[in-house]
Amino acid sequence: MGAGACSAPQGGGGDGGAAESVVIGVASEPDTLSPLLGYGKDGNSKIFDGLLARDTDLRLKPALAAALPEIGDGGRTYTFTLRAGVRFSDGEPLTADDVVYTYRTVLDERTNNTARSELDAVRGVRAEGEDTVVFTLKYPYAPFAARTVLPIVPEHLAGGQDPNTGAFNTEPVGTGPYTLADWSKGEKLTFKANPGYWGGAPKVKTFTMAVIADDNVRATRLRSGDLDGAVLPPNLAATFEKDRSRRTYQAKSYDFRAVTLPTAGKVTGDPAVRRALDAAVDRQAMADRILDGAGRPAYGPLPSDDPWYDKRVERAQDLDRAREILDEAGWRPGGDGVRAKNGERAAFTLYYPAGDKVRQDHALAYASDAKRAGVDVEVEGATWEVIEPRMGRDAVLAGFGSVGDPDFGLYTLLHSSLAGDGFNNMARYADPAVDEALDAGRRSQDPKRRGRAYDTVQRALVADPGYTFLTHIDHLYVLADRWAGLSTQLEPHEHGFASGPWWNIEDWQPKT
Repeated sequence: MGAGACSAPQGGGGDGGAAESVVIGVASEPDTLSPLLGYGKDGNSKIFDGLLARDTDLRLKPALAAALPEIGDGGRTYTFTLRAGVRFSDGEPLTADDVVYTYRTVLDERTNNTARSELDAVRGVRAEGEDTVVFTLKYPYAPFAARTVLPIVPEHLAGGQDPNTGAFNTEPVGTGPYTLADWSKGEKLTFKANPGYWGGAPKVKTFTMAVIADDNVRATRLRSGDLDGAVLPPNLAATFEKDRSRRTYQAKSYDFRAVTLPTAGKVTGDPAVRRALDAAVDRQAMADRILDGAGRPAYGPLPSDDPWYDKRVERAQDLDRAREILDEAGWRPGGDGVRAKNGERAAFTLYYPAGDKVRQDHALAYASDAKRAGVDVEVEGATWEVIEPRMGRDAVLAGFGSVGDPDFGLYTLLHSSLAGDGFNNMARYADPAVDEALDAGRRSQDPKRRGRAYDTVQRALVADPGYTFLTHIDHLYVLADRWAGLSTQLEPHEHGFASGPWWNIEDWQPKT
């Protein structure tokens, strides 16, 4: 996706024009706008609504549902009553059948939705009349209500199409505050306010997401006034600190950067190499120098302020221990300083998405630390089209992280049943004890038992790492200071379209 090919979006820019139009620069675009294939699954999709939504503090609140669900049968049934009078943007009414259709299609194995495992607990979903939906679960699943932020699609449109290839994927219709006006692939998406939105017509009438992969180009276009706002890495966000016409928003997140170490790799497949790399890396230096304090060291997938975090996994850089691990495993230093074992050099390629300065800097720092232990890491930037076919055997500087319950992020990251399933379990990690703990955490409602399960997972990732966890990052956004009502949420890895200060853009008010 060529950032330089993105033409100037119309209807926005930082020229002090009407605050009814906003243009925001983001790093990437979704492959699809269909919730049936995973778009907007964590809420805030703007085109769609879920049964529930999250407020600023991530508390669940009613959206398409009139109230929070009634829970019965020991946590095995959830009953929702729909809000009266809601219509899709084409004018058709929302019914319980639309909800049933959405969930059944997502759960259908023929639908290419890699997030299906997140609804593993669902045994069935049925409509009772036009305004009541009942979910039946296989087992009590403590965080199930938070999964019902999944956007609802209209059966009368999507139901007649193949969910994998149908026009709905690029021509969506929902109940949300905005409708899709135009999508120029690789360039921009333009959304217009839905005048019939059940929550009230938004004051921001048009917003455009300009797709600009390169961080530097995004910052340049923001500075020139071509954009009203942008997602930026810390070093570039800092260049706007003295600009009184713009404001920087810093959002805490579950978003972490890690190096995937595929078990199928000739070098990364050796547990000793993975353990040595874990000991060799200087996480604190990355947080200080790359993130400039806008983030923290990552000792595992959960951030240090998460209530489920196990503080016992914290560890400092230990190059002596890294070298000792490799010596014990038979990896001997060669004349060039790179270790080898049975004729195999301790060398591998680490890919990162080109244009992502933060990931590039992490990759280079990682390679530098690895070299001091005798492991040669060649860093290479590439497009995702190049990286994806290589994920099973080559290392990737990846980003993950889901807000809310630990099951939301850990299961898809680590469970062996999802090894190689798209971006799920990219490292092909497989540890029976971890699988058992993840299943226990998912199926138990006892907080103490769940806590023990997730402690087990976090400690196992130190003893047998499938990833080298590096940092948890804060998300930084710079926007023209022309609106009131902006706020940030605790954010997941996926940000840009759904997350960011524009998560509640329908509530923004022009400053007077």
